[in-house]
Amino acid sequence: MSTGRNKRNKNEEPGLPSDLLDRVVKIKRCAAVVKGGRRFSFAAMVVVGNGNGQVGWGYGKANEVPPSVQKAQKQASRSMVHVPLVHGTIPHQVWGHFGAAKVLLIPAGAGTGIIAGQAVRAVCEACGIHDILTKSYGTNNPVTLVKATLDAMSKLRTREEIAALRGLNVEDLIEV
Repeated sequence: MSTGRNKRNKNEEPGLPSDLLDRVVKIKRCAAVVKGGRRFSFAAMVVVGNGNGQVGWGYGKANEVPPSVQKAQKQASRSMVHVPLVHGTIPHQVWGHFGAAKVLLIPAGAGTGIIAGQAVRAVCEACGIHDILTKSYGTNNPVTLVKATLDAMSKLRTREEIAALRGLNVEDLIEV
């Protein structure tokens, strides 16, 4: 009979708040050549989001995989940014750039789903986007694709934000 202790969801990692969703984008093994042979370490890239417009990324390194993932999750939860959502998609089309990666994000109608590659999909799912079309150009490195996607998402503005920046009402903005 269970006493209720030590019941933890498999997706929950220690140190990560329970309301956050996390996606491991990339785990890489690095080798340092030393006198006795090779010493291996691991690096992990993780995307974390609350599923309601907050998303962040983190990169952690350690001698084993689980500590590197935990470090990345901790860094990701500290670097979260807000992304405006409109009915489960983004407000407008936007480009993002980072290094040799370019990402195009296009809003989609309800029921379309997330049409994206693995790295961009992880960011969209963690953010809470349900319908979006994406296209990536240039490199296919997942680390730069995640950074380019977050660059694009940081450029998103709602109608209300644009109207406030221009000193207009939303109705006046639509007429212009």
